[in-house]
Amino acid sequence: MKLITNAHVYAPDDIGIQHILVAAGKILWMGASLPSFNGVPVEQVDLQGQRVLPGFIDGHAHLTGGGGESGFKSRVPSVPLSHFTSAGVTSVVGVLGTDDTTRDTRSLVAHAYALREEGLSAWCHTGGYHLPPVTITGKVRDDIVFIDPIIGVGEIALSDHRSSQPTLPDLLRLASDAHVAGLISGKAGIIHLHLGDGMRGLELVRQALDTSELPARVFNPTHVNRRKALFDEALELAGRGCTIDITAFPVADDEDAWRADTALIKYLESGHPDTNVTISSDGGGCLPTWNEQGEMVHMDVGHPSSLFETLQALLAQSVPLERALPAFTSNVADILRLPHKGRIAPNNDADLIVINDQNAISDVMAGGNWHVSNQKQCIHGTFENTTATNKS
Repeated sequence: MKLITNAHVYAPDDIGIQHILVAAGKILWMGASLPSFNGVPVEQVDLQGQRVLPGFIDGHAHLTGGGGESGFKSRVPSVPLSHFTSAGVTSVVGVLGTDDTTRDTRSLVAHAYALREEGLSAWCHTGGYHLPPVTITGKVRDDIVFIDPIIGVGEIALSDHRSSQPTLPDLLRLASDAHVAGLISGKAGIIHLHLGDGMRGLELVRQALDTSELPARVFNPTHVNRRKALFDEALELAGRGCTIDITAFPVADDEDAWRADTALIKYLESGHPDTNVTISSDGGGCLPTWNEQGEMVHMDVGHPSSLFETLQALLAQSVPLERALPAFTSNVADILRLPHKGRIAPNNDADLIVINDQNAISDVMAGGNWHVSNQKQCIHGTFENTTATNKS
């Protein structure tokens, strides 16, 4: 058992100084007064008032690597365990992107299982950018229902020159399969939608909501801050019940896009439900720049560390911590139907981030084990160089 004392807990709400008892990967108890253990051995850590947050849930990362859009040499390597945990990510959902040809759902599921064995909570979606989706069983519905780590379908590309140019009937059939599979299995049952730079934006999603009986929560668009006009469209969908996902990618000052911190502030000021927005990293994904012929002229790679950097930027702009946190924690848990994630509470998983007075990560606990302690990486992935630094 581990007893964490004098923690200033943001659960994500600010609930003040608490003591937290952890065992078997769970939070067994939490309270303001220390219990008696009657001689039972307990490993104790006194945080002396440091802030403790729920572990981040990264709802969109390329676990097996993204890229591949500029020849085989541009295939991004898989993301190792410490790149997530050093950034405060204790749960992750993997996706396939443009390259669902040399990469497939089988390898994505295998990597999710590998991360689980290394101590991270990991899931994935079936399919990738294209239709028909790359599945394991041959059906999206069966993949979600019968394969444990698979919780939805995506990222299906819309308004992008790399997409399959899906039609409204295509989108509705796929969303229906995801929704029904979610009902049967109790999983998220969402269609996670990659939005490109195309001027059609979220038109197909609006049509789907206007012409079908499917709940708005089933449609989960991501990268919605990549164009300012697209973000305005996404705000309207959030008002209709969709959960929109902001991507924490780099944005130049003169770019027609919003940085993740700016986008979240704009969202929180919009009057739409605070619960209908999340932030993900696109870790391991390719961040390309294209010319008019659809040829890549520059490529960057997403990093899980961008999530915590976004939180730091929000705090630097005086956004209250308890207002910013749900987009990284409880909102993600809710849309993904992960009831034991995203909140610090008894019976929930012991996934915790400790931050110091400089708003930097001091410690990270995933599944009841310290992966980062005193800013040092304690647990590395199986094939990581254990002499590497924490930098992600």
